[in-house]
Amino acid sequence: MALSNSQYDAILRTYEQKQRNNRDLLDKRRQTVYNQIPELENLHNSLSLLGVKQARKLLNGDEHALQELKEERKKLTDRKAMLLTSAGYPADYLEPIYDCADCRDTGYIGNQKCHCFQKAIIDLLYTQSNLKNVLAKENFSTFSFAYYSENHVDSVTGRSSLETMQNAHRTALEFVDTFSDEFRNLFLYGDTGVGKTFLSNCIAKELIDRAFSVIYFTAYDFFDTLAKSKFEKDDTAEMMSEHIFDCDLLIIDDLGTELPNSFTVSQLFLCLNERLLRRKSTVISTNLSLESIVDIYSERTFSRITSNYTMLKLTGDDIRIKMKLMNREEY
Repeated sequence: MALSNSQYDAILRTYEQKQRNNRDLLDKRRQTVYNQIPELENLHNSLSLLGVKQARKLLNGDEHALQELKEERKKLTDRKAMLLTSAGYPADYLEPIYDCADCRDTGYIGNQKCHCFQKAIIDLLYTQSNLKNVLAKENFSTFSFAYYSENHVDSVTGRSSLETMQNAHRTALEFVDTFSDEFRNLFLYGDTGVGKTFLSNCIAKELIDRAFSVIYFTAYDFFDTLAKSKFEKDDTAEMMSEHIFDCDLLIIDDLGTELPNSFTVSQLFLCLNERLLRRKSTVISTNLSLESIVDIYSERTFSRITSNYTMLKLTGDDIRIKMKLMNREEY
């Protein structure tokens, strides 16, 4: 995944800060414990000198030096652990501290970026997109069924808007809870203002909190990013377009609000098909009818969606209008 120099440097600075913070924390721990148990400082110094001592023996031809090193190190380490636990500390209390034990806060495992570095990339992109501010307000804990009526019944399905949202809400929770084990996709469609974007944001917030990489786009920004990557060779757009195929969850909101053309039609199919092949989940929301999806994006794309996505139709009154009316009544 390509990063601009400024973005790469920003992430590396966070790793440098983690290392400094953890070194400072370890120094404070050592100072506190050594004052309480002076023998531990002596053990620490002995362990540090042990390797040099045994290396000299090896250079002098002592074939037993390596075995002696292992035995002596184990004895000193066991003594250290015993002193710590006797004083009420964990046995590893004076070991190096890492936020990520896999890469030891370097961001890399060998030549490959660690999973924590990959998440840092996504977090940086989210911070720059300001979506985190939205998710603080729109999530499962702030979700309410109060805006959905039992009296608003869809003439096609015979189900009320409350019933359809209860089903969609339940499906969204299942989608989140089984995300690690099941490959699923969601397609939310229906009237304007019935909560499709809100429900998508609920899913995004929950998965980000569980350390999954999530990228959210409005349809306009989605196609604009792909166009800039393909035709303008824009660095940021190229980076984002790579994440489009690799992130754990891609959200495309308000499909159909972009200006449809041959490019958008082909790119949508390419993206959906590629993510299906990679078994990467996608959530799409739209105000378009299913018939319009076929007309605008082709039967081939529609077939991919209906065959591989859970289709959730939401109905009801425009919640934004309802909220304004309810606020007026309160005052």
